[in-house]
Amino acid sequence: MDIEFRVFETHEFRVGEDQDGTFDGVACQYGKKDSYGTTFHPGVFRRGIDKGSYAYLFMHSPYDPIGTFRADEQANHLHIAGAYDDTQSGRDKRAMARSGSARELSVGFVRTDLPPWEKIAEMGDEDRADVLENIRSARLVEVSQITARMAAVPGSKLKTVRSALGAMYTETGEPTLAERLADYDQAHGRDTEILHEQRMNERRRRAALLRLVS
Repeated sequence: MDIEFRVFETHEFRVGEDQDGTFDGVACQYGKKDSYGTTFHPGVFRRGIDKGSYAYLFMHSPYDPIGTFRADEQANHLHIAGAYDDTQSGRDKRAMARSGSARELSVGFVRTDLPPWEKIAEMGDEDRADVLENIRSARLVEVSQITARMAAVPGSKLKTVRSALGAMYTETGEPTLAERLADYDQAHGRDTEILHEQRMNERRRRAALLRLVS
């Protein structure tokens, strides 16, 4: 299953004033179209969160955990509360959150509401858009603290870096849903938005790889 990421432009992120390193905030807002053109619906994580602790990461890197948190679904958002690790990285990221240089939240999740990709591929444009753009059920994977103002950019910087480093997060060589649908549309002569987006992502990926190796 593909892990997806969303950044929400919100100021509802608070870091405790005491030395216990606590924080809480809104990781995901419901009923609002995000920068990717998708909308999370109330109850989306009803069966996709548990009572255990989750890893709190920096920039979605599994190599940079900075704390832990617990999540609970409320009427119009997913709320998280946790504490930074008492490590150098945890203390540094807490300082960044308090200063404002890195105080945005981004949620990593896996959709659990999608039918098989073959069924989506055969749908008409309107039905396909409804399925892809409305997230009604998902499993929470992690929440990350990210650099300030990245929520104001429609995912471009984050998506480019993630594309370039995609091998770090992919256990198999299976194509993503977007790649499958783009290949299907191209093979069947369908000029769709997802095909255009996939072509743009490939250009971004190549540009990011060039920057990393240059």
